[in-house]
Amino acid sequence: MSDPVSPAPARPPGAPDYAAIKQRQQAGWASGDFAVIGVTLQLVGESLAEAADIRAQEDVIDIAAGNGNATLAAARRFARVVSTDYVPALLEKGRARAEAEGLAVTFQVADAEALPFPDASFDAALSTFGVMFAPDHRRAAAEMLRVLRPGGRIGMANWTPEGFVGQLFQTLGKHVPPPAGLVSPGRWGEQAYLRDLFGPGVEQIHAQRKFFNFRYASADHWLHVFRDYYGPVHKAFGALDAAGAAALEQDVRALLDRSNTAGPHSLVVPGEYLEVIVNKRQA
Repeated sequence: MSDPVSPAPARPPGAPDYAAIKQRQQAGWASGDFAVIGVTLQLVGESLAEAADIRAQEDVIDIAAGNGNATLAAARRFARVVSTDYVPALLEKGRARAEAEGLAVTFQVADAEALPFPDASFDAALSTFGVMFAPDHRRAAAEMLRVLRPGGRIGMANWTPEGFVGQLFQTLGKHVPPPAGLVSPGRWGEQAYLRDLFGPGVEQIHAQRKFFNFRYASADHWLHVFRDYYGPVHKAFGALDAAGAAALEQDVRALLDRSNTAGPHSLVVPGEYLEVIVNKRQA
């Protein structure tokens, strides 16, 4: 698989090696098959497209699109959509979904931190649980703003650090520590952090806490699906020996048990996320 990432400038001493981190992340998201889980999140893309007021004939980019939930939601509203991700196999999944519905979408391999588009190319930029995983947060935020036209808007769905997925990543990190110096992707689920991240280039940030319910037959079922198909979980288990994997499984099961609202015969886990609309300044 070719790596679309642009050459990075020399990094200051002690700074995270974003290029190396990104290569590991790209391999992680390419492992398993995220689309198996991604399609269950379509409701989030539809909600985000409504919150961002996506309209017909607008130019919309879906950044770190995965298998295209926000892409399809925008295309269903007759926008002109460019769907981007740095994992080509995920874009192919999105392409198949769009073709099945007869939706006209452009798909392009692209890195969220180095988008291959001119300034002011789009009316709106969307991302559902995607751009939040870019390792260099400020560079990713700057790119989102750069490709937007004056007065454009950014719509994001970001897991919160205290929600189920945020706790899941904290659990994974106890067993397979993240790279030194890397800021947690969960910070994208904090409104105050986003205000600092996007800075003076925006007029306002509107954020609403929402929930997506993970619905599975049991904890065993959830573990089977996420261990086989969800890149970060798949790679974490793969990095551990048998004893380490057993310890991680025990901790994940404990999290699932604490979070389950359905009782002993099913699994419903509310996953809190922040639905965010960022309005770029007119000038």
